[in-house]
Amino acid sequence: MSKFYVTTPIYYVNDKPHIGHAYTTVLADVLARYNRAMGNDTFFLTGTDEHGQKVQTAAEKHGISPQQHCDDTVQRFQELWNTLGITNDRFIRTTQEEHKRVVAEVLQDLYDRGEIYRGNYTGWYCVGDERFFTEKDLVDGKCPECGREVTAITENNYFFRMSKYQDWLIDYIKTHPDFILPAFRANETLGFLKKPLEDLCISRPKSRLSWGIELPFDKDYVTYVWFDALLNYVSGVGYRTDDEKFKRWWPASCELIGKDILTTHTVYWPTMLKAIGLPLPKTVFAHGWWLADSKKSNAQNENKAAGNVVVTENGEVKQKMGKSNGNAVSPESLIAMTNVDAFRYFLMAEMSLGNDACFSEETFTTRYNSDLANDLGNLLSRVVKMTIRATGGAIPASGELNADDRELFAAVDNAIAAMGSCLESYKLDQGIASVLNAVRAGNRYLEKCAPWTLAKNGETERLNTVLATSATAIYKVAVLLAPVMPNKMGELVTALGGDAKNLPVITELGKVASISGWQMSDVPPLFPRLEVQKPAPAEKVEKKSAKAEKKAAPAPQLEVPGVITINDFQRTELRTAKVLKAEKVEGADKLLKLEIEVGSENRQIVSGIAPWYAPDDLIGKNIVIVANLQKAKIRGIESCGMLLAAKCGDTLALVMPDKDIPSGTLVG
Repeated sequence: MSKFYVTTPIYYVNDKPHIGHAYTTVLADVLARYNRAMGNDTFFLTGTDEHGQKVQTAAEKHGISPQQHCDDTVQRFQELWNTLGITNDRFIRTTQEEHKRVVAEVLQDLYDRGEIYRGNYTGWYCVGDERFFTEKDLVDGKCPECGREVTAITENNYFFRMSKYQDWLIDYIKTHPDFILPAFRANETLGFLKKPLEDLCISRPKSRLSWGIELPFDKDYVTYVWFDALLNYVSGVGYRTDDEKFKRWWPASCELIGKDILTTHTVYWPTMLKAIGLPLPKTVFAHGWWLADSKKSNAQNENKAAGNVVVTENGEVKQKMGKSNGNAVSPESLIAMTNVDAFRYFLMAEMSLGNDACFSEETFTTRYNSDLANDLGNLLSRVVKMTIRATGGAIPASGELNADDRELFAAVDNAIAAMGSCLESYKLDQGIASVLNAVRAGNRYLEKCAPWTLAKNGETERLNTVLATSATAIYKVAVLLAPVMPNKMGELVTALGGDAKNLPVITELGKVASISGWQMSDVPPLFPRLEVQKPAPAEKVEKKSAKAEKKAAPAPQLEVPGVITINDFQRTELRTAKVLKAEKVEGADKLLKLEIEVGSENRQIVSGIAPWYAPDDLIGKNIVIVANLQKAKIRGIESCGMLLAAKCGDTLALVMPDKDIPSGTLVG
């Protein structure tokens, strides 16, 4: 049995949690659930960072003690984690005596060995990030991390000899490619390390900040909040308190962080561990930001220095979500729109782990309706209702499988394999996409096999096989998606007649041949469709007075021939595909018949590219196709999609990705 120890950053308790906190924690929970479902021994740590300037300031603002503020605010995190179904094995608080004792012992040990010394410091201090910066670090005279104003401070402090580990750290990152992921984040850290690394100020005088862990060797100082907080990853699994537990879990398998705290986790933390004498975590994974629409003026003037603004490829200005930017999204509001599992699904499916993702209610609604209501919910409803109508709900025994049945099971088997490999490479969204491909294959299977027609024609044996095959396929889908949507997939399994609390290990799921004999029960829709808000009817607008109408009327929008809107474009689903087979169409000089792989699904496309490409030249190529094009018959051969190509004069070239990318990847 393998072990998997996953952590989230511990969150400041200066305010209530938002979508960024929820995303990281749900992500860690999904990874933990998948590893348990794979049969791995798993430990999941999360918690709160309860010391430092921001906490003290927030407490003073509310007229209470810092400890009371922590005790009050931490409940918001714990309540939300309970709502989100977070299955952490421990929730650590840095005000707990056990953690404070570990921090004090580490500090004393480092001080005794000369790794910590006393000296004067002059620099620029950011209260928001609780960090010192040199003059050259500032951007337009402001904090390079958050864009806030900084304060010049000169004071006597204690320093950790971080600079002595610079060369070692550079070599470690270069020789351990899995340490910092995605790989481009490792390059960012290596870029940071090109400049001379300074020693780290690890104390704050009590005269300026009293809320923190007292230095064991100088009672006039408290510990720098980051030095204190980072140690939670080891104190939370028994470091210096439970040797057996610590040896079992450390080093961590994956420490999840947001990209804005990359330096603290890939420079401060590894040098601290090296000095302490502990191995480094296997992987520190920095995910991207959730972005929201931003007014350009605000973005440039208020947040440019912090790098909180992103301009997308089509020129849209987006801004990092967060309280300081005034655009934080409440997880509770999204959960109220649908349900907890739909919220969890959206977070995992929408963001490619490592990259930024844009959030809007329209995006949320579109993915919910498409993936959950239309695809997954529709498949379950059709299978259940058809089985109840045909057999009273008893899943019948299957007869001999034909090519259509085997094709559906192949799509499910591909999803099982893809989910395993995607988890190992932290490409969770691609794993989920492969499962949804299997769901869509299930809906196509029912359309093609038409069990309602089989029932009408009295073809009972074939009908039973179709019902058993589709029921078994959707059961396996539910097992694959259970770590993402534990409640709804539990309801799905129960509707099929299975035991939602006793699901098979995912690695053994391929061995489940059939669920014949289970008794189905009808259920209300798992994912009722969301209605998109529509503009007010035109007749209501016409009731405005002429004066108000003249004042409020927008500039006329002229239709430009050949120009489409973004909504028009979004209706087209472009995906990458891999050519598996190619052959000429008999009797047609220009046509080739291609068998292609689109994620976990195999399709057939007929295309007029024979004058430019020989069949053997195409096998193994990655191409781009229109994946949601209506099926057509060309020379009596079914064609499911259209490939993209550019033609100039007598030259034609297929559109192909310039890098190796998985088939089925969305293009756009």
